[in-house]
Amino acid sequence: MRKLLTALAFALGAFLFSAPAHADEQPVYTGLLSRVAVSGYDPVAYFTDGRPVRGTTQFRTTHQGYEYRFASAEHLAAFRANPARYLPQYGGYCAWAVSQGYTASADPTNWRIVDGKLYLNYNDEIQRRWEQNIPSHIREANANWPRVLSR
Repeated sequence: MRKLLTALAFALGAFLFSAPAHADEQPVYTGLLSRVAVSGYDPVAYFTDGRPVRGTTQFRTTHQGYEYRFASAEHLAAFRANPARYLPQYGGYCAWAVSQGYTASADPTNWRIVDGKLYLNYNDEIQRRWEQNIPSHIREANANWPRVLSR
């Protein structure tokens, strides 16, 4: 039994150390050891329902190696027809953090659509900071993206 546990611990350690050291090296934000984008929220719902809605595994697709989940077959079809229209900016990382020159996770319940694009932020406080000067933060984030992924 000890040999089995040792082998499992070694295998897990090898897996963890072979994975990217930081999630922020990925072009799309996902949780640790996950490939699910937008924390499982339906990116189309922001545009159609005007609010964040959790997607389900019943309606999902893979886009550029990441899984996206949807609340309905209609939302899934809309995404498949035009993914770029619905993808969150900066890979779903916090828009304010990217404007400041680094990456941070985003809470899908802190969001805003600006000029037809979806932006996510870290939390309520950061959302308020971002909203103080959205055009400037978008310009700064656009200048920093995707360079911030390699910092």
